[in-house]
Amino acid sequence: MNHPDMQALGGTVNARIGKVYMSLSKAHKKAADYVLSNVFRSATMSIDELANAVGISVATANRFARALGFEGYPQFRAELVCGFEAMLAPIDNLRSEVQRPATSTEIIAGSLNEDLANLEATRRGLDPELCNQAVKMILNAERIYVVGYGASAYLGGLMAHSLDPFCNTVQSTIGTGGPSAVARQLFKYTERDLVIGISFPRYAEDVVTILRQVGEKNVPVLALTDAPSSPLAALADITLYAQTRRHFSPNSEGAALCLIEAICSAVAHQAKAPVHAASEMTKFVLPWLYQEPNASMRKSLTSEIKSIDDNRPA
Repeated sequence: MNHPDMQALGGTVNARIGKVYMSLSKAHKKAADYVLSNVFRSATMSIDELANAVGISVATANRFARALGFEGYPQFRAELVCGFEAMLAPIDNLRSEVQRPATSTEIIAGSLNEDLANLEATRRGLDPELCNQAVKMILNAERIYVVGYGASAYLGGLMAHSLDPFCNTVQSTIGTGGPSAVARQLFKYTERDLVIGISFPRYAEDVVTILRQVGEKNVPVLALTDAPSSPLAALADITLYAQTRRHFSPNSEGAALCLIEAICSAVAHQAKAPVHAASEMTKFVLPWLYQEPNASMRKSLTSEIKSIDDNRPA
């Protein structure tokens, strides 16, 4: 059964089907039943794919579109796509790209060039004042929660990992029991804390909901997303943008990760006693780091860490 929002997005086609359904042929009713039950899936299909899924000929599929009042299948699909554009764009891009002859080397090189262009656009779009404010928000927060779902959950986990040496308490949605479990944690957050929301097209509804909820409690919000049109931008106190365009996937997680690592580098630079924090953490996790079974090497490493501590500014 379709989600109600899915039915609403295909509403014009649904209305047309409703008006003529009783007058449709048996084959056309079969196509109509399939479309009504699979609005989003139908919007992603070529005429051949729809005909195959329904079990009718391509010609019958085209006549079905005309029976609904469209000039042909392309116009029918264009109407069905309305409202799904952001979700379907990566699928349409992928369909176009896989039909283009290219070697694996050309695809790899092209993908790297896309990320280079994304990074350059991201760098050009940096606002110095917003960058400074974002770093201050992170360093001044008593507790930080990084919220992301889907691929952004992994980005959030990496951000929490990188911020951890320089911040009091950092958590992320990785490994949690879902949005409701996160909400139970964020219910305790106040104006002294910070929530960092990460989401790129196609935006996760759970991130939007959580940011809206914490915003109502006046918890500061920092958003990492792709454009001012993102739903996260309207909910955040500060928003930093990364261009993440891709032909073969909805986003470039690499470009987003580069922005995150850059922010964490700025935090490390501005943090109090960052070298001491890094050296203390290294000493603590030393038993879990692989080392060659060489006692003199371990002794040398321990001495080097101690030297860093002894020479750090008071």
